[in-house]
Amino acid sequence: MARRMTFKLITAAIGTVLLAVTAAQAAGSSRGHGAGGRFINYDPIVAHYNQSGELFRIEGPCQSACTLFLGIRNVCIERSAVLRFHAGTNRSGVVNRRDTNHMVAAYNGALRHYLSEGHHMDTREFYAISGKDMIQKFGYRECPKR
Repeated sequence: MARRMTFKLITAAIGTVLLAVTAAQAAGSSRGHGAGGRFINYDPIVAHYNQSGELFRIEGPCQSACTLFLGIRNVCIERSAVLRFHAGTNRSGVVNRRDTNHMVAAYNGALRHYLSEGHHMDTREFYAISGKDMIQKFGYRECPKR
């Protein structure tokens, strides 16, 4: 009888852990995408999460094209995240207004205004904003605790 009870408790515990892991995996994450890259690799992710309505977390470093994730309807930002912004560039590294506008269109009005006023989207130089400031100064939602 004691063995059966122990087995049931272990089985229940394993089930609870698996359920928690599955729920955590259901939320998308910027992890693995933080270095930026080509829009073609980011736009489909944004479209998927906007269609599904699933939560998408921005965590850790997120620079360049990674900031397109700010355009996800159900996005949240971890306070410890660091987002780095710069002007869009073509494949040759030349500042390109069209690509800059593509990124800026993903940002909310307060962030767009701030970046524009500070000319932070005019050059290839990175401009960093902490996750904490993204939440407190620009009104993005803080991610729920896991």
